[in-house]
Amino acid sequence: MNTKTEFITIAGCANAGKSSLLNALVGEKIAAVSGKPQTTRTRITGVVTKDDTQYVFMDTPGIHKAETRLGEHMNKTAIESAADVDLILMVADVTKKISRGDREIIGRFKKKDNVILILNKIDLVKDKEQVAVKIAEYVSLYDGFKAVIPISVKENDGVDIVWQETEKFAAPGPHYFPDDKLTDQPERALAAEIIREKVLNLMYDEIPHGIAVTIEEMDERVTKDGEDILDISAVLYCERESHKGMIIGKNGTMLKKIGQLAREDLERFFEIRVNLKCWVKVKEDWRNKEGLLKNFGLSNNSTNM
Repeated sequence: MNTKTEFITIAGCANAGKSSLLNALVGEKIAAVSGKPQTTRTRITGVVTKDDTQYVFMDTPGIHKAETRLGEHMNKTAIESAADVDLILMVADVTKKISRGDREIIGRFKKKDNVILILNKIDLVKDKEQVAVKIAEYVSLYDGFKAVIPISVKENDGVDIVWQETEKFAAPGPHYFPDDKLTDQPERALAAEIIREKVLNLMYDEIPHGIAVTIEEMDERVTKDGEDILDISAVLYCERESHKGMIIGKNGTMLKKIGQLAREDLERFFEIRVNLKCWVKVKEDWRNKEGLLKNFGLSNNSTNM
């Protein structure tokens, strides 16, 4: 069989819906999703094999004004991921004005001839004529988009059209991943992201962005009754002692809620009963310390944990 392959980068500003689109295209939740910007911190790869063609999607951190070294690494990852790929899906929030960040991204892509604009969240637009207005605004900045596709990932509206346009860019080449593989993310990295997502969704303000999660133990065992159980021990790192108290909550209620919701998702994903234990530790200002960023798998020269 003559095989084809295609590498696709999903890029855009923070909170445009890039990770949600990745999950929708892959058909499985492999990237953390929340309503807060800068949820994605590293490049996350999703793999879909259809017949003889393998599609490799790379979800990137949202490009934003970096205020920490972690932010600098995130922007660098996003920019580098758009180089030498077959297709770039630029995702933008159709409900928002074109931002400075959007303009900077378009400026970087103007010399490329493989960019599709995805205008997400059309379900939030009451007057659909405003979608056409937004399309015209983007095209006025760059008329080289190969396609402009209004979608709602939340409503699964238009995702099929994204697939139709994406398929046009596949080229002859080998499959770089097993055909049944969904992601190159290690299981520990996936588990850590599932836990961190719960912190993002349950907590407010600055605390979630100052959280890093590492998996210290992840082992499968069989009980005396013959039941398979996956034991996971996780450490949630925060930047301040006061944040630690908030994450744990009164009588441990917040940490228990984080653990409960994470365990439910972990069991669905790994299809096994999970015994999850979480601890909270303080690493002051870890987002500005290269050594810790590397240990947490968040620098450009490190691997995910």
